[in-house]
Amino acid sequence: MASIIEISGLTKRYASGFEALKGVDLTIEEGEIFALLGPNGAGKTTMISIICGIARATGGSVKVAGHDIVGDYRGARDAIGLVPQELSTDQFERVIDTVTFSRGLFGKPRNPAHIEKVLRDLSLWDKRNAKILELSGGMKRRVMIAKALSHEPRVLFLDEPTAGVDVELRRDMWKLIGELRETGVTIILTTHYIEEAEEMADRVGVINRGELMLVEDKAALMKKLGKKTLTVVLAERLAAVPAELAEWDVTLKGDGQEIEYIFDTQAERTGVSSLLRRLGDLGIGYKDLNTAQSSLEDIFVELVHQEKVA
Repeated sequence: MASIIEISGLTKRYASGFEALKGVDLTIEEGEIFALLGPNGAGKTTMISIICGIARATGGSVKVAGHDIVGDYRGARDAIGLVPQELSTDQFERVIDTVTFSRGLFGKPRNPAHIEKVLRDLSLWDKRNAKILELSGGMKRRVMIAKALSHEPRVLFLDEPTAGVDVELRRDMWKLIGELRETGVTIILTTHYIEEAEEMADRVGVINRGELMLVEDKAALMKKLGKKTLTVVLAERLAAVPAELAEWDVTLKGDGQEIEYIFDTQAERTGVSSLLRRLGDLGIGYKDLNTAQSSLEDIFVELVHQEKVA
């Protein structure tokens, strides 16, 4: 698959000496949904701002759809649609007018048919003549997406797209993003909601303290770094973990009714079989066994924790 964004050695250093980005290298493929995860201040918004021409890099290079963001600014920016975290638009303007105006800002000829399609796709056509101030927060967010799509970009940046919206609307947004990808638009998503990345992304990048810690296919990441938790539901309660089980570092849960064992799915020996045999040797019966896979959030927290320790 062809790359649509190529980032090489991207750095951002402020006059104070603070480095917001430290030599970031990243390639994003055309047509994928890429989720960029990281805590507050990690460098997510800084990176997007540089790619979109809002901020200047200290060093490195970025190409969007083959256009250098400095040497061919217009070509690069023409390929980009940006939905910022903050809602910002003229509250007294009509929906259809603000979206049409956004298309004109990119020097695109009038295309009422395209504007209508965008508004219909975003369930905004019935609200086309409403003023922005008359809309709900969720509808305003949709208007921001419509503005970003008005000039037919190949890449759509969504900076915290569901921040401050309710759960139902968040689900609607996920559905909408999936539909946009089906039209061929490449989507780069930054989010604090780990479940968004887990739900939608093809690949995940984790950034912390200005450094890109890893970039991985979502499924491969969870397979490589994920752990499983085995819960053994006991036939009878235990007052404490027997010393004979110290080798497995198990935890007593459920008021002594459950034993929890966390194991590495990629290890040569998980220890599950030997643990169950030892329980049998000790005469500890069990009624049920349950396993649960680590979530992307568990993996993210572990990665950030490992970096702090290092």
